[in-house]
This record gives sequence, C-alpha cells and structure tokens, in this order.
Amino acid sequence: MPLFQYQARTRSGTLQSGTLEAQDQASAAQALLNRELVPIAIQQKAQSTQSQSLRALFIPRVSLDELVIFARQMYSLTKSGIPILRAIGGLAESTASRRMQATLSDVVEQLERGRSLSNALHRHKAVFSSLFVAVVHVGENTGRLDEAFRLLALYLEREQETRKQIKAATRYPMFVLIAIVVALVVMNIWVIPTFAGMFAKLGADLPVTTRILITMSDIFVHHWPWMLLAIAAGWALLHRYLRTDAGQLRWDKYKLRIYAVGSILQRSLLSRFARSFAMMARAGVPVTHALSLVAEAVDNKHMARQILDMRRNIEKGESLSRVCASSKMFTPLVLQMINVGEETGRVDELLTDVAEFYEREVEFDLKSLTAKIEPVLIAIVAIMVLVLALGIFTPMWDMARAYRGG
Repeated sequence: MPLFQYQARTRSGTLQSGTLEAQDQASAAQALLNRELVPIAIQQKAQSTQSQSLRALFIPRVSLDELVIFARQMYSLTKSGIPILRAIGGLAESTASRRMQATLSDVVEQLERGRSLSNALHRHKAVFSSLFVAVVHVGENTGRLDEAFRLLALYLEREQETRKQIKAATRYPMFVLIAIVVALVVMNIWVIPTFAGMFAKLGADLPVTTRILITMSDIFVHHWPWMLLAIAAGWALLHRYLRTDAGQLRWDKYKLRIYAVGSILQRSLLSRFARSFAMMARAGVPVTHALSLVAEAVDNKHMARQILDMRRNIEKGESLSRVCASSKMFTPLVLQMINVGEETGRVDELLTDVAEFYEREVEFDLKSLTAKIEPVLIAIVAIMVLVLALGIFTPMWDMARAYRGG
C-alpha cells in the first residue's frame, strides 16, 4: 500500500506532520479528516515494493509488552467513550513501534472503509492472535468492548509475568552450559594439543582415554570447517523437520518429558489453557469455539490435539468435566473444581481458580528449578574433569613411574 507524507492542522491550528498508508491521496485526505485534522499538503513517498519488503523484514516484531500496553490503552479509551476510529488513530501516531504503527494505520483505514474492528485486526495475524480477535469480536457484538480489552490486558499481563519467571529461572543453567561449551572448545584447541606434542616427543605408550582426547582435539584443530558445516547442516535439517506438523508434534510432546523442565512446561500450558478458556467463557464465546481458539493459544501441538479431542467429545454430547477427565491432563483436585463450576454455572470463576492454582505451582517449581538442575550440571563438570584427568595425568604418572624405575 502506498505511503503518504502529510502536513495538517488541528482544530486549535497546530501544525502536524507525519506519514500514513492509503490507497490514494483522496483516501489519505479522508483519513486525516476522520482524525479531525485539516490536510494542507499530501505527497506520496517514492518507494519501491522491494525496498518496502526489505524494510518490513528488518522492522522488529510487535512484542508482548506492546500488546499489553495496547490492550490497556484501548480499555481506558473505550471506557471513556472515545470513538474507536479516533482512539486507534491516536495510538497509531503515539506508538514508538514502527510495525505497530503500520499495523494500527491499516486498522484505521479498514475501519474507515466500514469494516468491524475484529475484521480489521484479523488481517494482521502476526500481531493479533485468533484468541485476541475472538474476544474483541464478542466485545463488539455484546457492546462491552471495554470489558473485552480489560480481559485481554489481564490475560496478556499474566502471560508476560510467566515468561519473565521462566527466563529468570533458566538464566543460570544456560550460563553454565555456555561456560561448559566454551571450556570444551578452549581445552580442545589450546590445552590438549600442548600435551599431545609433549607425549609425541617422549614417545610414550598412551592409554585409550588419552588417544580419544587427542583425536577429538585433532578434529577441532584441523577439521573445524567441516565441523561447522556439519553442525550448520544438522541444525538446518532439524529446523526444517521441526517446522513440519509431525516434527512439531513430536518435539512438543518430548518437551513435556524433559527432566525438571517438562513438568513446569506442562503446568504452564495448563495454566494458559485454564485462563484463556475462562476468559472465553466470561466473554460469552460458545464452548466448542472457545476450545478451538484455546488450542491455538496453548502453543503446543501435542496439547492442542488433546484439546481438540475434548471439543469433538463435547460436540457428541459429553459434559466438560467428563471430557477433561478423559483427557488425563488434569489432577483430581482440578477435575473436582471443574465439575463444581459446571454444576453451579460458574465455569469461568472456577477455571480462573484452576489457572491460579497451576500458576502458583509453576512459580514454586521455577524457584526450585536451579536446585534440581544444579546436581546435573555439577555431574557434567565432574565427568569432564575426570575424563581430562584420566586422559592427561594418567600417562604423565606412567612416565614418572617409568623414569623412577629406570
């Protein structure tokens, strides 16, 4: 879509300038008038399609923080009774994110053409998820758009907090693993070759461990281009496989079984399932449609398949508590809470309690994650030191004994 530079005046006479996307100059002028701006000059920016695509490639993605701010601002603006077109137009001009600015400018243009807000947001799937669009759609139809944005803000804020906790908990293990990799590289490139040269000069009979270390070091020193090529090829093939449906399904299933981390991921996904489903139920989305959207929100193919199976069983006439029990994803306590919620007609409240229950468990497990992983990391370092000691010091001790015996 063409990009136009404009100069316009506000009602108070203040001069404003900026850029906006529009089909032509007339559409750009109309867009400015809808924002209560009087256009003075409008000129199309000369920019090729190729440069536009290249520029879009290097523009950063819209972060979760920006989505939280957008939802919070939209809640405040819609609650205050400000028209949607004016609210989004103002946010488009005030946001610091270039991708968000371009997205909201297009949303404004779609609204000016008569489309609904949910349809305009749905055009930007890379920014707004299906769950986000569905809640906005329900808010439009029920006349409670401010409440829809409030629910989205609360959901996104909790998601943001969970991600921060996971990053904080995995920072130490990642640092130790990087240090181990660096130590391996340094040892194989500089340390072991020094001892290998010394052993070669002395003509000592080397044990198996030492020969393995020297061979590995020789590969690092003399065949590193092939090593890098093999690692790059292996990574590319693995990345390509994980992008397939079968690969993604297998990897998402395996992630839930990783030592110390798998249980945390599973509970985090169950918390996301419960919170997003509660939000959908509170917004008035039908159960079957809500489950389809929640399956996308959990961002795990294996769990999404189980959720879709739950939806199919509900379509056959089974109750929510029964399909939750048959999925074997939840603990008996949680199943009891879901059952009570279904019987009392307060599924959204009970599911919110379920989400908070899992979030507390995730928070506790994250705090103890370092204590669980630390013994494994210590064992890895101990094995490295043991192998190095056996490979380097054993032949030195043998040579010392031979020298004393001689």
